[in-house]
Parts: sequence; C-alpha cells; structure tokens
Amino acid sequence: MLERLLQWDRATLIYLNGLGNEHYDSFWSVVTKFPTWIPLFLLMIVVFFLKYSKREALLQILFVLMAAACIGILSHLTKEWVGRLRPCNNSEINAVIRVLRKPSDFSFFSGHASTSFTVIVLAYLFLRKRWKWAWLLFIWPVLFSYSRIYLGVHFPMDIIVGAIIGAVMALSFYWMYRKTIRPDSLSTRP
Repeated sequence: MLERLLQWDRATLIYLNGLGNEHYDSFWSVVTKFPTWIPLFLLMIVVFFLKYSKREALLQILFVLMAAACIGILSHLTKEWVGRLRPCNNSEINAVIRVLRKPSDFSFFSGHASTSFTVIVLAYLFLRKRWKWAWLLFIWPVLFSYSRIYLGVHFPMDIIVGAIIGAVMALSFYWMYRKTIRPDSLSTRP
C-alpha cells in the first residue's frame, strides 16, 4: 500500500511538474517567495481591524502568529525526523523533472503548504462571518503550495499532508481561542 502511494506520488509529481514551461518559470519563482505575499498579509491585518475591536483584532492576529510559529516548528522537526529527500535532490527522479530550485533540507511535509494553510484557515475562521470576501484568501495557499511542485522541490504528498496538518493546526488554535477568550468580554463591531 505504501509503495503504491509513493509510486502515485512520483508519477503525479512528474506529470504536474512536466506541465511547466520556461514562459511561466519566473511567475512561479516569484509566487513561491513569502515577501511576494506581504500585501495580502497587510490586507488581512487591515480587515481584522476594520471588522473587530482593536483588542479582539490584536488577539486574533496574535493567535494567527502563534499558530504559524507552531506549524513552522512542527514542519521543521518532522522533516528532520522523516528525512525524505526532496525531488530535486533525489537521483531517482531529479533527472526527469524540471528543477528550478535546490533547497538542501528535507521534504516531508511542506512548510510552505502547512504554514500558508494554517494562516489562511485560521484567518478565514475569524473573518468568514464579517467579511464576505474571506474565501478568496484561499487563493494564496493553493498557488503558494503548487509553486513547490512546479519548482521541483516537493512531492504532491508533501503538499497534501502539509495542507491537512496546517488546517488541523488552524482548527486547534481556533478552538483554543474560542475556549480561552470569552466573546462577551470583548467589544465587537457588528
């Protein structure tokens, strides 16, 4: 079963990575960088302050930052423990894929996918009832995560597992927020 899953993972990577071409390389190279998304983060911060009281917005942003830090640590520790080579560093596959980057650390699970899904799922949970465009935030983690396959630095399972663990982390922090921060103790805007 595991071997079949790993074969699917390799075949899917080869297919998806093979869809790329030189015309789009610079686009995906920019999409994969955190600084590219700073305007999105600033927009989210502004929306938090527009939709909530200053105190509640600060608490929610703090919870998003804590969740991002936790998932970053978990991703790093898991990569070291599992020790799965990235596709770009795996001699069995790097000759048949397009490699645009060559990070030297391990692959499983994707820190880009897990962090972006943690941040966006938690932000979405906080904003969904107050901002009708909150669902558009999901564009970021989808593009950000796919860029890792396009560049040849992650297998699809690295991305899928990272997204799932990121979403679970976000749900956990949302639950903690709801349990520890009494909504009636915060003045909220309608």
